[in-house]
Amino acid sequence: MHVLSLVTLFIIVLLIGIELCVSLFINPVIWQLEPEPQAQALSLFAALLGKMMPVWYGVCLLLLAIETWLHWHSQAFPLLVAATVLRLAVIIVTILVLVPINNRIAACSAVNWQQQHRRWDTLHRLRVLTLFVAAALLAHALLR
Repeated sequence: MHVLSLVTLFIIVLLIGIELCVSLFINPVIWQLEPEPQAQALSLFAALLGKMMPVWYGVCLLLLAIETWLHWHSQAFPLLVAATVLRLAVIIVTILVLVPINNRIAACSAVNWQQQHRRWDTLHRLRVLTLFVAAALLAHALLR
């Protein structure tokens, strides 16, 4: 396995770990707060992650695309294409669905922001599962 493959796999798995932490640890703790501190915490997390995650997602997609291109004529190519398509689909759904919900929650502009947060978390869990499947395809392709 090449250094680029190791870096790609590491960065992608690290991102999934952070996304999993949000769903398994951060959100359940935030839900235990009273509504006002809950809204404040969500706004702070949204601001921080809203700046960092788009760059990280873009870097992951770029590295995955490079890996796919480098394995153009190998048996790993179909798995890498599948992983790339899944990651691209996650990015599109994130931009079209999750980001608008997140922006409403961060601004506390929705009357039902707590319900919006629960919806966001459910969709986020599906996103994490999809990212995990894409990472498993990547790992399988690179370890063949």
